[in-house]
Amino acid sequence: MDPFVYVYTIGGIVFGVGLLYGFRMGWLGLSGPPLRNLFVCLGVAGFFAALQGAQQYAPMSVLDPVAYQGGAEHVLTLADGARGTWLDYGIVVAYFLAIIGVGAWFGRKQTTTKDFFFGGSRFSWWLIAFSLIATTVGSYSFVKYGSKGYEYGLSSSQSYLNDWIWLPLLLFGWLPILYYSRITSIPEYFGRRFGRGVRLAATVCILIYLIGYVGVNLYTMGKVVNALLGVPILLAAFIVAVVSSSYVTSGGQTAVIMTDLLQGVMLLGTGILILYLGADYMGGADQLWGHLDRGHRMAFPNFNEESNFPTVGIFWQDAIANSAMFYFLNQGIMMRFMAARSLHESSKAAVATVLVLMTVGAAVVGGGGWAAAALVHGGYLPETVTPAEAFYVATELLSKPGVFGLVLAALTAALMSTVDTLITAVAAISVNDLYKPYVRPDASEKEMLKVARISSVSVTVLGVALVPVFMQFDSIYSAHGAFTAAVTPPLAVTFLLSVFWKRFTRPGAYASLLGGLGLVVLSIFIPEMITPVAHGVPMGEAGDGFVGGMQQYKYMRAFFGILVSLGLGVVVALFTKPETAAAQKGLVWGTVEGALAQFKETVGLGKDRRGHGKPVLVEDEEYSDDAQALPLIKVGRALAATIHAEPGDRVYVTDRRAWLGGLNAVQAKVHALLDDDDRIELGPIAYDSVVAKGRGDELVVIHRS
Repeated sequence: MDPFVYVYTIGGIVFGVGLLYGFRMGWLGLSGPPLRNLFVCLGVAGFFAALQGAQQYAPMSVLDPVAYQGGAEHVLTLADGARGTWLDYGIVVAYFLAIIGVGAWFGRKQTTTKDFFFGGSRFSWWLIAFSLIATTVGSYSFVKYGSKGYEYGLSSSQSYLNDWIWLPLLLFGWLPILYYSRITSIPEYFGRRFGRGVRLAATVCILIYLIGYVGVNLYTMGKVVNALLGVPILLAAFIVAVVSSSYVTSGGQTAVIMTDLLQGVMLLGTGILILYLGADYMGGADQLWGHLDRGHRMAFPNFNEESNFPTVGIFWQDAIANSAMFYFLNQGIMMRFMAARSLHESSKAAVATVLVLMTVGAAVVGGGGWAAAALVHGGYLPETVTPAEAFYVATELLSKPGVFGLVLAALTAALMSTVDTLITAVAAISVNDLYKPYVRPDASEKEMLKVARISSVSVTVLGVALVPVFMQFDSIYSAHGAFTAAVTPPLAVTFLLSVFWKRFTRPGAYASLLGGLGLVVLSIFIPEMITPVAHGVPMGEAGDGFVGGMQQYKYMRAFFGILVSLGLGVVVALFTKPETAAAQKGLVWGTVEGALAQFKETVGLGKDRRGHGKPVLVEDEEYSDDAQALPLIKVGRALAATIHAEPGDRVYVTDRRAWLGGLNAVQAKVHALLDDDDRIELGPIAYDSVVAKGRGDELVVIHRS
């Protein structure tokens, strides 16, 4: 079967369902802002269809291969036990110290769990988008996709270029529920939807996923350091884990977002630099492109011929199960969206991430492998270069001392930008879904912050302990794919049914989550269960023990997991009593209005109303008695009328300098109106959050979305 047709048929169905939801909610239409939203969605899908269609079908000429003439021996083996120079490693150490310093600086004044986990919900879309791409381009990405880029060329990018499938369901289904219901964790969502039992089951499953993901990243960095310096993998993973967790433990989400902003720029810049250096080394971009054979330029190289890289398997494991997990259930990503100041800002961050940053990210993570393949084809490197070493060999050949250090620092950035998010996510779930509901329901903010920091350290230790398990796989790509294919399908199916199907019930959730997970685990011991739905993909070579079973049908296991979880969930739900409308209010698609009472906002992607006011410090700051602990402020009547705000409304007060991205800002609730038209009275903490030193006479901006 044609893999392009398969991907865009299945993906188009999911995309179309999302558009249908958007139309029925009034966010998509044929005029005004709904038409604009429709153009955005169709434009995103059309862009990727055109890009991947050209890769797959466009006629392309290929330059003749050139035999290796020598000259690259100095990068083919480790010199003095290490790649690079002391200058390169000095740059890496300096980068480590800089990131720790930045994280510590921006992580100051974390006084509540709202600050620690959501950064005060005050950031602009561009900050959120850059931190999301830094998280997406994980430590495993450069090495994992560089290896596949060397073997299969541009098709290594399909993991980044298929996220368009989920965009409408994310924008018009999940983000409104997430933002207006003020859910603090994915398990909390399951608890509010179905009760404590489902919440606990989801908590355990998500923690397994997150902790395993930490282990995959630490295993990757251990292999990177081992390849560069010869340091044992487990020791290298431990050292990097200690550094990565240090600033997260103290600074929380603000530290993560600000360090990830810097790391996102570092990652994108360095990845593009590698491609530029490759083209320059070979005599121009046309030479680099011309020395990629036609198979290396295809979006989807095969449908089911290879068990190690079948398009159909990668599609179900990555584009469907793993992408759904990433955008909808990944606690770290959810916290990032919740750190945005409004639904409108979250939505813009999502579009920018999928359309722009993911596209650039695909070239960034695969570029080293593409350059290595072109260098081999052009005779600059020998054919004996292996996929595992291709990234290192190519970048060292192309880089001068110092520049190679920047590449190594980018690898470090990739590790830290993913691990810091995962560590923070596990801490959030540990506090909100285990400690507070089951251990100390009346725990104070100070106590919960302490538990969050202890959890951050604990997950790092557990991640290091998992490194030997992942070392049993033949590659990072296999380890990551096998792990996500086994863990994500039951969670993704249960969650999507919960959000988008009102008829889904508590017994159905148990059946799809626990029953689906049980059958997936059973398929590891009896992989023949997957054969009837494997689309003809070979089973692969058998290994020893549990890990060996995971390597058989390691990608198609995701499709099997989706089928059995979906089948169990739907059948059980249809034969059990539906949940009441009250239990679904604000938690299921089509009931978002029920979540708006506390916000006093209108349904939609948000029309931003703003005005300018004079900040005034008052010494008797009060806090509301709700769980969100929003500071209460007073606003002048005329200013309140400008932004259509009344007492009880949520507002956003920020420094006028938009380039700060929300660093000097606060979410607040209007307590009362003042006769002074442009006056905004703020308590000490809120005032310090908004008004920078020496800017007390400057006007601030107040928003209501």
